[in-house]
Amino acid sequence: MTLVKVDVVIAGLGGQGVLKASDILAEAAFLAGHDVKKSEIHGMAQRGGSVHSDVRFGSCVLSPMITPGEADYLLVLEATEVEPHRHRLRPEGRLITPAALDPALLPSKRSLNVGILAVLARELTLPIAAWHAAIDRQLRPDLAGPNRELFTRVFRYPSLTGASS
Repeated sequence: MTLVKVDVVIAGLGGQGVLKASDILAEAAFLAGHDVKKSEIHGMAQRGGSVHSDVRFGSCVLSPMITPGEADYLLVLEATEVEPHRHRLRPEGRLITPAALDPALLPSKRSLNVGILAVLARELTLPIAAWHAAIDRQLRPDLAGPNRELFTRVFRYPSLTGASS
């Protein structure tokens, strides 16, 4: 039996929404019918320190931790977090940074995490309805609607550059 799974590392600084992004990704994968495991390292999150989360999903996932050099995707919300986490990405893996987004698409810096997820979603097979439901479940009602709209706008944006390195 072939084990099909996707490994995603999300990294950034405390207060950027790394943990919320991982919650949304994990929820979307779960709603799409996948086995999901998630792990978080908070570090000095309360003081703007490094934070990262591993999300693994697929037909069968046995561990929440991603082995260094095995991540399929590395999403970073802060450019200074690329080098400390690059070793976690497999050689053919994809690095997705804020440079992948047209800043005009983001209503504020607080929505960067959802915008980065929409860039990732373009490469995954999770249905957009699962993403929208996950956003609804993970965000307060007053934030869910605008973030669903942002997600859809970025997901459908005709050309995104700088998404990988």
